[in-house]
Amino acid sequence: MSLSTKYNPSAVEDKWYSYWLSQRFFHSEPDPQKEPFCIVIPPPNVTGVLHMGHMLNNTIQDVLVRRARMQGKEACWVPGTDHASIATEAKVVAMLRERGIKKSDLTREEFLKYAWEWKEKYGGIILEQLKKLGASCDWDRTKFTMDPDYYEAVIDVFIDLYNKGNIYRGLRMVNWDPAGKTALSDDEVIHRDVQSKLYYIKYRIEGSNDFITIATVRPETIMADAAICVNPKDERYKHLKGKKVLIPLIDRAIPVIEDDYVAMDFGTGCLKVTPAHDMNDYELGRKHNLEVIDILNDDGTLNEKAKIFIGEDRFIARKKIAKELEAKGNLAKVEDYNSNVGFSERTDAVIEPRLSLQWWVKMDAITRPAHKAVMDDTVQLIPAKFKNTYNHWMSNVRDWCISRQLWWGHQIPAWYAPDGKFAVAKTREEAYQKLKADHASLKAEDLVQDPDVMDTWFSSWLWPIAVFDTTIFKDSKNNKGNKDLNYYYPTNDLVTAPEILFFWVARMIIAGYEYRGVQPFKNVYLTGIVRDKLGRKMSKSLGNSPDPLDLISQHGADAVRAGMLFSAPAGNDLLYDEKLIEQGRNFTNKIWNAFRLVKGWTVDGNQPEVNKVAITWFESRLQQSLTELEDHFGKFRISDALHTLYKLIWDDFCAWYLEMVKPEFEKPIDKITYDKTIGFFETLMKALHPFMPFITEELWHELQQRKEKDCILIASYPVSGSFDQKILDEASLSFEVVTEIRNTRNNKGISPKEALKLVVKNGEQVPLKSFWPVIQKLSNLTEISFAAQAPATNATPFLVRSIEFFIPFEGKVDVAKEREAILKDIEYQKGFLASVDKKLSNEKFVSGAKPEVVEGERKKKADAEAKIKALEESLSRL
Repeated sequence: MSLSTKYNPSAVEDKWYSYWLSQRFFHSEPDPQKEPFCIVIPPPNVTGVLHMGHMLNNTIQDVLVRRARMQGKEACWVPGTDHASIATEAKVVAMLRERGIKKSDLTREEFLKYAWEWKEKYGGIILEQLKKLGASCDWDRTKFTMDPDYYEAVIDVFIDLYNKGNIYRGLRMVNWDPAGKTALSDDEVIHRDVQSKLYYIKYRIEGSNDFITIATVRPETIMADAAICVNPKDERYKHLKGKKVLIPLIDRAIPVIEDDYVAMDFGTGCLKVTPAHDMNDYELGRKHNLEVIDILNDDGTLNEKAKIFIGEDRFIARKKIAKELEAKGNLAKVEDYNSNVGFSERTDAVIEPRLSLQWWVKMDAITRPAHKAVMDDTVQLIPAKFKNTYNHWMSNVRDWCISRQLWWGHQIPAWYAPDGKFAVAKTREEAYQKLKADHASLKAEDLVQDPDVMDTWFSSWLWPIAVFDTTIFKDSKNNKGNKDLNYYYPTNDLVTAPEILFFWVARMIIAGYEYRGVQPFKNVYLTGIVRDKLGRKMSKSLGNSPDPLDLISQHGADAVRAGMLFSAPAGNDLLYDEKLIEQGRNFTNKIWNAFRLVKGWTVDGNQPEVNKVAITWFESRLQQSLTELEDHFGKFRISDALHTLYKLIWDDFCAWYLEMVKPEFEKPIDKITYDKTIGFFETLMKALHPFMPFITEELWHELQQRKEKDCILIASYPVSGSFDQKILDEASLSFEVVTEIRNTRNNKGISPKEALKLVVKNGEQVPLKSFWPVIQKLSNLTEISFAAQAPATNATPFLVRSIEFFIPFEGKVDVAKEREAILKDIEYQKGFLASVDKKLSNEKFVSGAKPEVVEGERKKKADAEAKIKALEESLSRL
């Protein structure tokens, strides 16, 4: 038996996690005799390391899984990582740069060898870190989105959707990331307000010396202008109809066109139309059949079509062009302007709208079942406020650009003949068979596979299905799925962040209906963002995020888990404060010290009456708390669930129950009470285990000598029973009395060791029939007496719920000081009473306030009057 003074988290955590793994407690297999409970992990990027958001997200998942396991369900938590095309390729390119190697000097195959080398070295770091947190994942099921079978599944889905007409190749405007040199979907663009400049540029009207002025935030794109557009209703520009203007600096003539699209009250009412570099301009250009001139390279530098500043970065070119315009008299003025700018979610580069030939998923029809599933709560979003956001997105969904100009990822299964015609097929040979009929001289080796890879989300949207069965996508109509998929799918709960509600959650629901005809999960618990005290999102770049592993090393995993959950309501951001972690650490120490106290007792003798009362009360309090706990879990109030247990253990068990039953110094405790106390302790540890797995497992084995395999991890989770509300009410009143007696001692400078007497006015009528022995023990009273009248002299009064109590002090206090204190208290109470009377005499308040509010004020008045009366009586007895 360990009775060390301090709890040592690191030794306990390493010991038990290793043991749990060795016994394969986390592994799950389909069991028709048991109800399945399954969670799939939101796969972290293979480039990732543990951050505070991961800590919160995975702690919540572990709480749900551990509780389900203890409830006798077949609990399965599937871990894995995402290949993260853009982020990983950037890491590999950086690694190669350090070795003096350029990506452009490598073949695709050579580059991928380096990418796999990087993945093998760094790719599993975050999963190993999750083990330090105590994550009870089924590590045997660890999946990676580039595993060979998963890779094949993604290819199968692409081919299947293409054959159904849901994937197409088209020339459209895309969001281009000049840093990643790849297209992005709309959802991968983060829009921010940026302080910009609005440049007023003068365009000379062809054949005259007059000018018109346009306003733009992007003077670097004027060389790509195809027209100037004005509103046909704008009288200011009627004279320009049918005319042309000259682009400054390059003197290329472009037409003036008319369209209602132009806002007459923005800028000058003239719009430069640049179809190649603006989404809206592109649509306008199509409508008016304008030329598309792309003046940017894929890295955001100007190309030869720009004619000037070739090779310059777009933002450097902006400044240089502005200076040149000013020098030549073409810059009328410059104003400060707030501009909404799109940034790449992965590289943080400013997005460049670009006309590009890409692969797209048609989203209009395929999204309908997923939209309906959330709106009718087949899939429940927690908190429900996110339904509105989901509804808005799904109601305005756009086609999904799924091709990325990268090498790391799932390569597009399209094969091109020399004339540009293509076939979508799994292999070169299959593509050749499709194309050869129209290409008499074609050879299989002539075919070239599309160099692009698929959007990372195109693989992770299959996650809840593919982690169990990757063959289902070959022929989803006839393939009924394997044993694992049919047992675990649909999964139960998904825990993730709101910012990927559309990137990932919505798309998984879409794929679930497309390939299984049913939703992939029942509940989606959306966590908040972990922020610092100033409300900033924690990030490495800001330097405001602690290293989670350092926190675990310093305070222990249980303390960190509890600290994160103390203030983590669903969907609301968590304002991180290390004091929360310290509170978690203090909680572990409190539990450990309670264990040391209990295990330090010797057992002998008969059961005192006070112990019987204590046991009866705590049994009811425990059942009441377990009822609250079940309600919180049922409503996904995980933070509230922990708070219920925290109060139960810290206040009710440690501060009250153990104090009630604690024997006198070096005296024994009776066996009935001891056994009950151990039983209570064990129940508390079982209820707490999902939140704080390590200390609970350690104490489970220390409270009773158990076989190692008899772990709390697989013990039965406590189920609530009935409780006696009358006993709970009596206990609550008695604790208030004890607290008042202790406060009186403190105020009067009387030592807790000095025994006192208590007089209760009309005590026979006080609803504390069984709790007088508790009050006597906890307050160190020699006796409790009941009297019809207050003591005549020498007694300090206090009031609890209008019941009058008196402590005869018999020379224990200074009478003069006591008189002064009572007079001060009377003065305060009279002032308080006056403020309440003023409020109640206000007819507007009494008639306008809610009845319960008015009643509350009347109760305050009655309490204050009773206190003043008792104090005045006490003063008269001095």
